[in-house]
Amino acid sequence: MPTAEKIPRLVSPMSTLTRAGRSKDFAIFTNKLDYVNQRNHEEPSHITRNMEDVESLKRNAGIAACKFVKNNMKVGLGTGSTVKHTVIELGRMIKDDGLEIVGVPTSLATEKLALEVGIPLVELSEVDYLDIVIDGADEFDPSFQLIKGGGAALLREKIVAQESRAMVVVADERKRVSKLGAFPLPIEITPFAYESTIRKLTKLLDCRVNCRMSGDNPVVTDNGNLIADAHCGPTIEDPNKVESEVLMIAGVVQVGLFNDMCDVVILAGNNGVEEIINPNGRL
Repeated sequence: MPTAEKIPRLVSPMSTLTRAGRSKDFAIFTNKLDYVNQRNHEEPSHITRNMEDVESLKRNAGIAACKFVKNNMKVGLGTGSTVKHTVIELGRMIKDDGLEIVGVPTSLATEKLALEVGIPLVELSEVDYLDIVIDGADEFDPSFQLIKGGGAALLREKIVAQESRAMVVVADERKRVSKLGAFPLPIEITPFAYESTIRKLTKLLDCRVNCRMSGDNPVVTDNGNLIADAHCGPTIEDPNKVESEVLMIAGVVQVGLFNDMCDVVILAGNNGVEEIINPNGRL
């Protein structure tokens, strides 16, 4: 467990950064997208091929999700290794097909990518609502409940999702589970007394909870907070109950359980792209 003195200087949120001054900060966040898949060592050739296949599946799902985006929509742009393909495709549709939309990014990394591909952006406070948000997920269960936060952007993602009239999730087959929790549950916490918060989370969830690290330093979110990962295993039978209990801890800012938000999952598998509609959803 790192000491408080090792926590790096907090980075200003997106709204306080100038366009010109943001580039130096983006490197801080590049390690957050799909962090569990990062590897610095060489992989055997068969693993490399598998990784290429997974990336192709992610691309197919990301592009397929764009069918839900229509002219004049206000679109929430999610964060992650799958939804980046959606952002790229929307940029192409604006350039080649004349699509007219505005986007609200859920992270600095997504903001940078959206600007690069030509998507006009607005602040969430400038619009009354969003027509749709397209985002990834680390897990989804048969009830369309989600775990998100592997990219350390869960707070902004949740705010944007709550302001959206519909939510489309893009994922590959590995993210479909019968019960949530195999993927460590991300919880955004304040730097102040974070060790105390982690102890309370450990007791509440009865599992190992650690501060997410990048090298020797804690990962710092776009909002200047930290991420605690709860290794509870596939045991989350009542996501709404867990969400409510975790949010009762004072040092918790938000938890990566996205309950009753997802309307459709665009799932990429070996047999192609599958569209799974939530029968109780809004689409």
